[in-house]
Amino acid sequence: MKESEKTKLVNHVVDDIYQAYPGLIDKFGENGRRRTVEDNHHHLDHLDTAYQMGSSTFFVDYTLWLNSVLTSRGVGTELIVDNYERLIKCMEEAVFESSDERDAYLEYLQAGMEELKTLPK
Repeated sequence: MKESEKTKLVNHVVDDIYQAYPGLIDKFGENGRRRTVEDNHHHLDHLDTAYQMGSSTFFVDYTLWLNSVLTSRGVGTELIVDNYERLIKCMEEAVFESSDERDAYLEYLQAGMEELKTLPK
């Protein structure tokens, strides 16, 4: 996925998140929004690396690490799942280099969400 497309996708997802959860600005401030943008770029970078490697395990491992970091900072697992769901939805409109790339990103996001849903609450 081209960088310009990643930026467009990230901006759309982050706008959606903050519209759905306006309390996040109160809780984390504008810095939290910037971090959400950064995190979503990291999600896409890790999806790309997983695609290049042909490994869903790489992305699932990243997801578990991400969950441990974010939950320690007061961001619940459910927000990560919600973020991944929003990425999936927005990917319907995104331009990919190939349908294989799109399919892999969707598969890896789904695998990450499934792993998160197995964690104790």
